[in-house]
Amino acid sequence: MSLSSHTQGVTSIRWSGDDLIYSASQDRTIKVWRSSDGVLCRTLQGHGHWVNSMALSTDYATRIGCWDPALQGKSQSVDPLTVYNKYKGGGEEFMVSGSDDFTLFLWHPAKSNKPVCRMTGHQQLINQVMFSPNGRKIASASFDKSVKVWDGKSGKFVSTLRGHVRAVYQVSWSADGKLLVSGSSDSTVKIWCMRTFTLLQDLPGHADEVYTVDWSPCGSKVVSGGKDKVLKIWRA
Repeated sequence: MSLSSHTQGVTSIRWSGDDLIYSASQDRTIKVWRSSDGVLCRTLQGHGHWVNSMALSTDYATRIGCWDPALQGKSQSVDPLTVYNKYKGGGEEFMVSGSDDFTLFLWHPAKSNKPVCRMTGHQQLINQVMFSPNGRKIASASFDKSVKVWDGKSGKFVSTLRGHVRAVYQVSWSADGKLLVSGSSDSTVKIWCMRTFTLLQDLPGHADEVYTVDWSPCGSKVVSGGKDKVLKIWRA
């Protein structure tokens, strides 16, 4: 099956737990597809430039599936759909998108092509957006050297994390949502406290730009990689 409707390159894709696929593109749109038959359900418009990144409030649930990190080493028999519905909280799935136009949009993509809100504040392009595991907060990484934190339900601005001296490429949340890690063009990895929105640890070690970071599902380790061709594992 091939799904075609975008007029420029596709930059980001997400599976929903509700038989939907979301695709973001350099054509400034996000499209919602039915995965069972490839039907285009709706097109989300609003961004004025490339859509670089999108995230779902249920991303953590679809990542861990039936595996609960809190039960490491114990018998686990959790139904993935049960986990997904738990993280949805009985409501609609939220989506956030980030763009070269310096803005974010919050959406209810399964039911509407109108945004919940437009989120402004970054001064340069947004490279990545990511919901916290519980979906209550959003973090955005930008070329303006900052990470911004937003409310995951209303889209309201919460805080700005400053400390990087060059573009921030990626962020990742710890499993409990209490910490955030960021990787930057300044060759450092930084860990932030999400209760006080302050810098907890500055982790130099890479010899060049840090392109990507990820937190282990169990929450005890962070991995980073970048231009120096090296992966580094850090104990959180």
